[in-house]
Amino acid sequence: MKPLSKKVAAIVPSATIEISNRAKKMQREGIDVISLSIGEPDFDTPKHIRDACIDALNRGETHYAPSNGIPELLSAISEKITGENNFSCKPDQVIVACGAKDAIYEGMEAVLNPGDEVLLLTPAWVSYEPCVQMAGGKIVKHAVNQKTFQLDDSLLERVTTSTKMIVVNSPSNPSGAVFDKKSMNLIADLCQDHDLYAMSDEIYEKLVYGKGHISLASIGDMAHRTITINGFSKAYAMTGWRLGYAVAPKEIINEMSKVQQHSVSQATTFAMWGAVAALKGDQHCVEEMRAEFDRRRIYIMKELSRMGYETAPADGAFYAFVKVEGDDMAIASRWLEKGHVAATPGSAFDAPGWIRLSYAASMDRLREAMERIRDVGGN
Repeated sequence: MKPLSKKVAAIVPSATIEISNRAKKMQREGIDVISLSIGEPDFDTPKHIRDACIDALNRGETHYAPSNGIPELLSAISEKITGENNFSCKPDQVIVACGAKDAIYEGMEAVLNPGDEVLLLTPAWVSYEPCVQMAGGKIVKHAVNQKTFQLDDSLLERVTTSTKMIVVNSPSNPSGAVFDKKSMNLIADLCQDHDLYAMSDEIYEKLVYGKGHISLASIGDMAHRTITINGFSKAYAMTGWRLGYAVAPKEIINEMSKVQQHSVSQATTFAMWGAVAALKGDQHCVEEMRAEFDRRRIYIMKELSRMGYETAPADGAFYAFVKVEGDDMAIASRWLEKGHVAATPGSAFDAPGWIRLSYAASMDRLREAMERIRDVGGN
């Protein structure tokens, strides 16, 4: 047999999914594992969104739709972006994909040529690097300040003649940190001075606590060079629906559309009608979930502090990023095997010595998890 793809062989499996699968296997064996390893809201999708999807099924919305998305959803997204994110967006600047991850991959394929360098701010979500690799690009990593989780002028030193894009994720997975205006302006200046593209992953924009969200495309002329990624999984508890989207200059959307047409074709037709209801309906459900995440955030940060752990600023998303002393892989394994608490080692995010805990779990389970971590120890 001839060898398989070297490109795919070089890609590391998703650590978050791998740990989640390991935890689920233990659960199937009858072990009471508390999984804080995966970024999935524990809420049900709000009823009015589910009803809209059911209505679409009942009226026969089960056929092929335009590849970029149904017109009603493209319009709803463009209105949302223009009204909330403070930069102009027309429906033909939007593509609806099978999850935000799919939109990220399509964006990388649309922009990158073999050998193009992509600046990745670490700690970083596990799938950015594989998406760059699959598109033929080369990752150049730059660590944020490990105390403030903000950026400084040292970022400028990472730009070369081969740099083509920078990936920005605020609020951050895994750290929960939110870039302030100074950091965002630094990124914008970098892109404008060196004629770079930016990919701004804003999937957690609705989950910010005590701060304001800044869309990179709203700064200066950044809308002309930014691919803004978003979706419905985190804000609307729609993870299994697999609906995300990208907003970008029309010429980039056109290239992304080619990738989509020859791969997944389109997002699921009737699911897109649920997304229309999500954007156009009452947003009180989003605030209710955000408030509950905030309550859990305050609790878990206090408990970790009492145990003597240092944590990153948890200003957004639903993660506590915990500094540990020693091998984070070994400590996370001990928490799972002895404490039956699943967490993700920071090494998966290019941040050895840290562990990510998701507080997208009920308060009862979080209280029990904190007791187990206290009993097992780590520092």
